[in-house]
Amino acid sequence: MQPREDREVFVVPLTVADNDIDENGHVNNVVYVRWLQDVGTAHWQARFDADTRGRWSWVASRHEVDYFRALPPGSKPVARTWVGDPQGARFNRYVRIEDESGRLCAQGVSEWVLVDAASMRPSRITAEMVGVFET
Repeated sequence: MQPREDREVFVVPLTVADNDIDENGHVNNVVYVRWLQDVGTAHWQARFDADTRGRWSWVASRHEVDYFRALPPGSKPVARTWVGDPQGARFNRYVRIEDESGRLCAQGVSEWVLVDAASMRPSRITAEMVGVFET
């Protein structure tokens, strides 16, 4: 999973909390789903002003995660995220989670739906909005 050359890759350092570790001694799968959502939200908040964020919201309709390498306690992972092509009110957001050595630990895709924050009704993603996520 690699971003298109015209997409910005947004990088977010992640924190592994004590309660993120499961009985197998590594980050629990549920935490990765939370990270997908948190990283997407961080990218949105970093690129759009408060007025825009007040008018629009995103609702995740699907998450898919592939796991490759366990993250043990004390890990210092980083997430890299970018968006795909809009499909009406939806687009996919891709996330790679790497350990401190840059090794791929997990990757995921979330489908997000743009909604009007007041009505919660889906709304078509504009070219201007996608342009903010381009390089």
